[in-house]
Amino acid sequence: MSRQALADMARISLSTLEKALAGTRPFTLASTLRIEESLGVKLRHGGKATTGSDTAPEDMGAYARSAVGWIEGRYLTLRPSFGTPNAIYAYLTTIRWLPDDGHLGFAESERLDARFEQGGHVSMPNLSGHIYLVTNTTGQHRLMILGRPTIDGVLYGVLTTLQVGPGSQLVPAACPVSLSKLSASDDASMGLIMPESAIYTAYRDRLRRSTADDFARFYPVT
Repeated sequence: MSRQALADMARISLSTLEKALAGTRPFTLASTLRIEESLGVKLRHGGKATTGSDTAPEDMGAYARSAVGWIEGRYLTLRPSFGTPNAIYAYLTTIRWLPDDGHLGFAESERLDARFEQGGHVSMPNLSGHIYLVTNTTGQHRLMILGRPTIDGVLYGVLTTLQVGPGSQLVPAACPVSLSKLSASDDASMGLIMPESAIYTAYRDRLRRSTADDFARFYPVT
């Protein structure tokens, strides 16, 4: 297999692949998970948890693997577009158990801005009953807080991240988000969903439930 073919299968740039192979820049967790899925092999070794552990670290909620199998899978992820008014941004989030690390991990894919795809660990503490998708890249955090799934299997919540502002400035941003579990045969529309799209109304109504049904709250300054 050529490097270009691997990059295409894993949905990463050839430049990213070559820099990682040359040792000049490490793979992100999201990139590593996509390469593992493409090759069908494990690339990661070791981790904070004991190899083969079926219980996540305490600082992630100490959940047992057998208790969280229901959350593993692929999710259609919806949020408002940061750059196009009234548009909805749709992409894929995959959650699965990482045996070498002893906890759940997640990785994004199918984003138009692939270089901003996120990956990280999943915290599920009993105390709050919420689900936390956490990215920590050299101390820079991005967080998604999700409630438990609804009867139709959708997770609703809040995304907090950094948005590209004027010049090279990064601006904190927050928005509602929804994650809908997909079956192996589901073929959801991804990318920038404009108001004229046939799927727009369904996506918009689903995303609006984040706040309309009180899964998340945003408080204005009055």
